[in-house]
Amino acid sequence: MSETHDDERRTDHPDTSSGALRRRSFIVAAGASATGIGGAAGATPGRGSGDDAPGNRRHDESNRSEFIGRDGEPDLIAHRGFAGLYPENTVGAVDAAARGGQSPIAPSRGADMIEIDVVPTAENDVVVFHDSRLADRDGGERGLTDTEGVVWETDTATVTNAEVLASGETVPRLRSVLEAIPPHVGVNVELKNPGSFDVAFAESLPPAELEERKQRWQPFIARVLDVVDDFHHEYLFSSFYEAALATTRDASDYAVAPLLWNSVRDGVEIARRYDSEAIHPPYHMIRGTPFYADQRYEDGAGWSDIDLLAVAHEEGRDVNVFTLATWYQGEQLAAAGVDGLISDHADVLRFGATR
Repeated sequence: MSETHDDERRTDHPDTSSGALRRRSFIVAAGASATGIGGAAGATPGRGSGDDAPGNRRHDESNRSEFIGRDGEPDLIAHRGFAGLYPENTVGAVDAAARGGQSPIAPSRGADMIEIDVVPTAENDVVVFHDSRLADRDGGERGLTDTEGVVWETDTATVTNAEVLASGETVPRLRSVLEAIPPHVGVNVELKNPGSFDVAFAESLPPAELEERKQRWQPFIARVLDVVDDFHHEYLFSSFYEAALATTRDASDYAVAPLLWNSVRDGVEIARRYDSEAIHPPYHMIRGTPFYADQRYEDGAGWSDIDLLAVAHEEGRDVNVFTLATWYQGEQLAAAGVDGLISDHADVLRFGATR
């Protein structure tokens, strides 16, 4: 989630009473799943059963996830299906990431939620893949698959036959990935690209430009929603692109979360604009940790005058940070009070964070 590419440029609020400031969870509670009782978002369709006209948002506050605590520990969110352990964004990865208990003392720790990236093919099928190009990453430093081409300029058969990191796993369709994730595990769908290099990365957009860019996202997001509506996970839709979040809000009542890159101010503004259920910053945006402002900090981005974690919690939003690689990061961020750890590894809560 944290990489950028050469082709990318760099309301009313929820109840803020003390009871409502308990952390918000987007997964089905472990006990509820064991008895077959789903949480609010997982039990209700994301686009309702009433008015299905395109562009109409069918949002009901009663469909939002409840505040569910689990001993105060952050949710463990498997970044691309624990990309540090398994071939990222594949069926094999999400299957493995979902295995195990959702507890710090489980012999094998499974994810509370799995984060995946979605992009279209040339035939407008939705596949789970992070990059714009099948082979190049970060300017061609390494090849992710054995196949060349821009994903959305390549036919579906070629894309889905591309082998990921010589693992035997291939690029999957979204439907195949969701079939492999148990219903009690949440799914964070990152809306990565609608099929264009002309996207506004991590920007708060003026109204006219926002409306223009929403039109570019609408067909792709409609296809994504058509797939996810057939499954009964709890979903959280995240994106670096404001138009993607706006389009998702227009078309569904699924939870949304802006992904931040450099500007805290823009991220908070976008979160408020769409009354987002969560906000996803890089972990070095969290004050009171050893990592705060250690990279990508720029003057005027709002870091010095906005305490992101405090503001988000005051407004009833979860803060899920990306992308962790070590137990020490997990320990420090859990102590700071974040709600979710988006991690490449399953054991970032195993040592210090749960003592």
